[in-house]
Amino acid sequence: MSTKDKFAYALIHAKMKKDTFDAKIVYVLLDGVGDLPHIDLNNSTPLDAAHTPNMDELAQNGCMGETITVKEGLAPQSDIAVFNMLGYSFENNDYVGRGVIETIGCEIDFRNGDLALRGNFATIDDQSRIIDRRAGRTIASAEADSVCRTLTEQLKFSDSEISFVIKPTIAHRLIVRFRHKSKFFSNKITNTDPAYLKMNGIGIVNPAAGVVHLAESQPEDSTQAALISAKTINEFSDQAKSILKFQPVNTQRKNAGKPPINAILLRDAGNRLPNIEPIKKKYKLEAAALVDMPVEIGISRILGMKVLRTSETSDYRSKAMIVAENLNQTGCVYIHLKGPDEFGHDGDPLGKKRSIEDIDRFFFGPLRDGITPDIDSLIIISADHSTPCIKRAHSADPVPVLFSGNMVKKDGSKRFTEKYGSIGSLGRLKGSSVLKVALERLNRSN
Repeated sequence: MSTKDKFAYALIHAKMKKDTFDAKIVYVLLDGVGDLPHIDLNNSTPLDAAHTPNMDELAQNGCMGETITVKEGLAPQSDIAVFNMLGYSFENNDYVGRGVIETIGCEIDFRNGDLALRGNFATIDDQSRIIDRRAGRTIASAEADSVCRTLTEQLKFSDSEISFVIKPTIAHRLIVRFRHKSKFFSNKITNTDPAYLKMNGIGIVNPAAGVVHLAESQPEDSTQAALISAKTINEFSDQAKSILKFQPVNTQRKNAGKPPINAILLRDAGNRLPNIEPIKKKYKLEAAALVDMPVEIGISRILGMKVLRTSETSDYRSKAMIVAENLNQTGCVYIHLKGPDEFGHDGDPLGKKRSIEDIDRFFFGPLRDGITPDIDSLIIISADHSTPCIKRAHSADPVPVLFSGNMVKKDGSKRFTEKYGSIGSLGRLKGSSVLKVALERLNRSN
């Protein structure tokens, strides 16, 4: 069965379901796609400069706006941004932290009182100055496994009741979970990764980060649990530096001209499991998630979404096929496409433009071909945050949002870009309201 036939079958089949919306929702978040004008693109953004005929047609068949994914003036990390874009807003310090979310995404055993942190393999100099907070980004799975195995075998804490699990995930990313046999850890500690701060449990970009050093974790209150937690993190960090200095992988990397993996940056500590209303109960919506990264996998599992996978993060054509195959089983498929964000972090506007063009051709092309105009469907396209190439980091800038489908009142938008988002009829939405607004429009049209 062709991609187009699979979409048509799924959408027609949806009309027979009585416990879900008649229309089908395809909700695509393009990671870090928002940007600012760049001189290398003739003062255009990557979205402006990219050739995107499929997204252009979707924009012309819909209406646009923009969204501040989390909060005005806040440059969010992906975890809290994705939660918000799926309709979940966290206030009053009730967020468990990215470390716990990714631990769940990695299927690491975690219980209340443990301590979980997101980590980066990094490169530092002899004065602990951070040279590359991703160790060149090109880290083979065998290298990451070897480094983590060495740390597991050699690292010992002054308190023999403390144990840890370290697990590499993708490229420079890893998760560490600490456990004490008789005590609870506290999440009230600062990061050793100076590029990020915590605010009410939420990780945010540190706007003051420049030439910085591997930080020492500090307790944020005077409780014994916080003191023990900070001490544990610092022992881990100090010993990791010493052990990794002589790790065989680093000899090989230096000989190959690659930066060594000689430090671990940790951030976003969490010490309890989340208690969050599933998306089916919150929105009466059966949903699946086509995701690649541990953070999005963790979010999807926590919200009770069926997790779908492809073997390669950039296999966009296969992702379109998986959406087609699963639309007949669920009311909404959320798809998270990682590509543009990494080029933003690398400061590569041409690479980001190419990534957007690949997504348009190989994902949105088959997607658009598969949904015929006489069948009720809503395609939402937005992002979790902006990652401007000139900043090489997440920013607080708004991102465009598009609602496209035959039940959507067109507003004259021509392209999916920041410009059309800023003048679209949807106006400026809160990230946590995007899905709610979409569902309200579906209700009105049915």
